Amino acid sequence: MKQAMKDYQSILFPYAYNILGSAEDARDAVQDVLYKYLSGEHKEVENEKAYLIKAVINQSINIREKNRNVRYGDEWLPEPIATEESDKSIQLDDIAAYSLLILLEKLNPKERAVFILKEGFGYAHEEIAEVLSATVESSRQLLTRAKRKLDADKHISRLEKPQQLLLQQFLKAVRDKDIPTLEHLLTEDIQYAADGGGVIKVIAKHRSGIKEVIDHMLLVQTRFLATATCVPTIINHQPAFLYYRKDKLFLCQVFGFSSDGKIAEINNVLDPQKLKGLKTA
Repeated sequence: MKQAMKDYQSILFPYAYNILGSAEDARDAVQDVLYKYLSGEHKEVENEKAYLIKAVINQSINIREKNRNVRYGDEWLPEPIATEESDKSIQLDDIAAYSLLILLEKLNPKERAVFILKEGFGYAHEEIAEVLSATVESSRQLLTRAKRKLDADKHISRLEKPQQLLLQQFLKAVRDKDIPTLEHLLTEDIQYAADGGGVIKVIAKHRSGIKEVIDHMLLVQTRFLATATCVPTIINHQPAFLYYRKDKLFLCQVFGFSSDGKIAEINNVLDPQKLKGLKTA
């Protein structure tokens, strides 16, 4: 039973994390559900796995409802998860891409759950209705609303080798203050976000547009990153840089790409609480 519960932690975690965007909250949701289950606080069930998934999803929705207004400032980014290395404690293939998690912040908890179950895990509306104790029609309506709120033209890109090469060009261009190259690598409407979690003060939480973003990046590079060590990695299936100062991680920078292969998003996580799950140098 102990081994089975350990396996369930791996299975259940992506459901909770994709709804909550926080690894710490996701682990709490899974632990709470498994504890209640092992304590006998449940009826006899025919399908243990389906029962636990349903319980974790609804627990995650409740946590998200409770935490909706608990945000530091107006810029909140998901907690990053390293997906480059094999982690047997998590089913990494089921972890949502980072850019998608940011988009999903536009949805309310139930819309988010329906979207994740349908588009991420391939659930039928009948199955979603069972999980959420709702009707099939309600599930369909929630998915329709979710898709309407999301940008249908937004390209969510996973890792490809050309992107890794492009990021090396990007890094060199920033360090060399090579503005023409940066203008070639970035989309015109590029979005830049920084989340310090109310602990780390950032110069700007958000910048938009190629000129504004380039000016800001060069300023950040000069003031904070010039002497830092930069390590390429993969975060939530997307290319990223980890920045270290004296072997201490202080910045996780996750990149999103447009359909034509240019950099469309630069998401900067500086919140120490969200960085603690990533490996140190």
